[in-house]
Amino acid sequence: MTSFNYKYDDLFNPTLQALQNLGGSASVPEIEEEVAKILSLSDDEVNDIHRGSISKLNYRLAWSRNYLKHYGLLENSARGVWALTKAAQNIASVDKDAVKREVRALDLQNRLAESKGEEEREETDYEELPDIDWQEAVLNILHNMPPDKFERLSQRMLRELGFQNVEVTGRSGDGGIDGKGIVKLGGVLSFHVVFQCKRFKGSVAPSYVRDFRGAMIGRADKGLFITTGTFTRDARKEAQRDGAPPIDLIDGFQFAEKLKELGIGIDVSNIEKIEVNKHWFENF
Repeated sequence: MTSFNYKYDDLFNPTLQALQNLGGSASVPEIEEEVAKILSLSDDEVNDIHRGSISKLNYRLAWSRNYLKHYGLLENSARGVWALTKAAQNIASVDKDAVKREVRALDLQNRLAESKGEEEREETDYEELPDIDWQEAVLNILHNMPPDKFERLSQRMLRELGFQNVEVTGRSGDGGIDGKGIVKLGGVLSFHVVFQCKRFKGSVAPSYVRDFRGAMIGRADKGLFITTGTFTRDARKEAQRDGAPPIDLIDGFQFAEKLKELGIGIDVSNIEKIEVNKHWFENF
């Protein structure tokens, strides 16, 4: 088995190239797939697990995006879409050492400003990445959740997303279908959807996607596969295979993001920061 040996700073330029190839903006899964193509990664390298349900590729790309964002070349929306900034549109490549120096210097300045009056903190190397840590905390909870509770949580999430008549139907002998619902477009067109929920700590192989498709044919217009793990590259390809009913996939990190977006079990605190503008008063 081949391990994924690229460091996060090795991924700076492939990340920029991937976004350029994808038209300047993309979701995290799209970026990962494009970077895998650019680096000609094998399936073993793509699926190499860092810890829990996160692959090394996913984890190190998150670091890479974080540095490039602080360097001013990337920006991201609340819906998880990453895009090149105006400053990045004419840049073919960056010096990874220069990026690290500038971002770490900026981080140190911010820390010193925040700790004014306290002991000076030493420069860190971004030991932890907050936007990964909270997701992993959610996934740890989901992994230990009984199957029926995870199915009910998935039901709640789908209802919050606008699905109607969502039912949990999971029972033995049902071909892996755990629930069903209806999606209405514009209040006119209706699509019947069946879903499957699997608490995986590793990667979901294409065989699971094929088995689910076999169970859903003739029973729904669309299929939705939800997992706390990740999907292998082949599983993603199988889900969108030409000539077969398409299946949408939600992996563990996307599931956590949806819970955050919908405010289900995750509280986001916005801290108010008040600054007195002395210059304004002096010139009043």
